Amino acid sequence: MNDFIKYLTVAEEDKDWGLFLNVTGKSKIVPTEKYTYPSSEHPTGYYFTWGNGRILEEFQLVYITEGTGVFEDKTGKYTVKPGHVFLLRPEQWHRYRPSSKIGWTEYYIGFKGTVAEKFLSNSMIPKDKSILFFGIREEFIDTYYKIFEIMQKEEPGYQQIASGLVIKLLGYIIALNKQRTFTGNKVEEVIQKARFQMREKVEQNINLRQLAEQSNIGYSYFRKMFKKYTGISPHQYHLELRIMRAKELILSTDKSVKEISYELGFQSIYYFSRLFKDKTGITPSDFRKRSLK
Repeated sequence: MNDFIKYLTVAEEDKDWGLFLNVTGKSKIVPTEKYTYPSSEHPTGYYFTWGNGRILEEFQLVYITEGTGVFEDKTGKYTVKPGHVFLLRPEQWHRYRPSSKIGWTEYYIGFKGTVAEKFLSNSMIPKDKSILFFGIREEFIDTYYKIFEIMQKEEPGYQQIASGLVIKLLGYIIALNKQRTFTGNKVEEVIQKARFQMREKVEQNINLRQLAEQSNIGYSYFRKMFKKYTGISPHQYHLELRIMRAKELILSTDKSVKEISYELGFQSIYYFSRLFKDKTGITPSDFRKRSLK
């Protein structure tokens, strides 16, 4: 795909959708002794000088696939190489530029909306983290190209389709950033072993503290990393599995609620029923009645 830049008109219904794109583009900056970066053709709000830097009023994802350069924000100055992503947030000062001797290739999208704010305020990426490294990833490039194609055609509903791809791209970034915390880390193996045991012995109480200690890992650290890995604590994870199993038994057998509660290791039918209702919104008996209807 050739270089291009496209600024987009945004309708009120696009804004109401919760995520909309303002700009998309791809540029190959060739090495030269004298160059202006970014191009002075950019409108106010996007153009910046190296001396002043820039503060955006939107989110931007800039992906560098070739070349080198430099990125700087309030946290420091970083050398840029292929595979770096700039996650630029509104109201945060930054500046970046390619090497004049090497240049670079950049893919970028700018977007706003309440949904974007929600995703990025609750993500696993700290708000002061603007530069991330993921290497050259086909899924990133493919998603950018799909967004570019949609934006160039501007067919009815293009903003809604493109917004889904932006969320997909953010999902890749958040997931990969989360995964690398555990890559090569011994605790991941222990977490996987614990999850396996919880599934295999869903009806039993598992001593997770003992499991962690047998692997020479402190339980508090294991619990913290387990929650970071799965999103919930080990206890809640096992509890969710037991409720899922209870649903299966209620729907596929004629066992009484009392029998199911004891089979799953709940010593009290009252505790089981209360817990089931807390998790599902209805009692086990009502769940069975609803399924029969």
